Amino acid sequence: MTTNEFAGDKKKGQSVLGPIERTFIDWAVPKIPSAIMSHHLTALTAVWAALTVFFGWMAIDNLQWIHGVSVMVFLQWLTDSLDGSLGKYREQGLVKWGFFADHFLDLIFAGSVVIAYSFLVEAWWLEFLFLVLLLITCATMAVSFLSFAATNEFQIAYFGVGPTEIRIGYIALNTFVSFAGIAMFSWGVPVIVGINLLALGVLAAQTSKTLWQLDYEADVHGLRSGAARPTA
Repeated sequence: MTTNEFAGDKKKGQSVLGPIERTFIDWAVPKIPSAIMSHHLTALTAVWAALTVFFGWMAIDNLQWIHGVSVMVFLQWLTDSLDGSLGKYREQGLVKWGFFADHFLDLIFAGSVVIAYSFLVEAWWLEFLFLVLLLITCATMAVSFLSFAATNEFQIAYFGVGPTEIRIGYIALNTFVSFAGIAMFSWGVPVIVGINLLALGVLAAQTSKTLWQLDYEADVHGLRSGAARPTA
């Protein structure tokens, strides 16, 4: 790969369920009707996001509507998993547009899930924690995008955990909440915020260290003419 070659369609890192997911994608893509193109699947994430917010709002009066959020999470995984591979299979050539639209809508969908959960709480401090969680979610995705801009390597799976595993976690959480009720939010939300904040800190520190080392090595090998060596 040359330094000028766009690598947004080549993901770095492997999640635990990645091989199984890849097998399913390779089986499913050739069976998708010819009238459905990759950009159709990408655009559907906007529909899933809107319906996620709707189901979260409906769950205020009837918690069983939370299963609708789970369905949207599954459908978003399905269309999000297939769109890029379908584009390659059909040779559509929408590589850079696909990268932009796909991940922009991924961010919208992730935010919609947090918003859907926020409808279920009344305490001001829990509402505040959901705002913090929304910020952490956006920041975590931003780390991947900014790292890609600096390295041309796009990584979305860390320590064996990727978007698919996170989606399964959402569905498991929804199922548990539908039976246990929202009382568990009083301790569950702080725990989730804490775990996500810790993960963001580790990810940001790891990325910072990697980029610092790349700068240092570039300086040592004379690839950054006229630039000073980074110092602590």
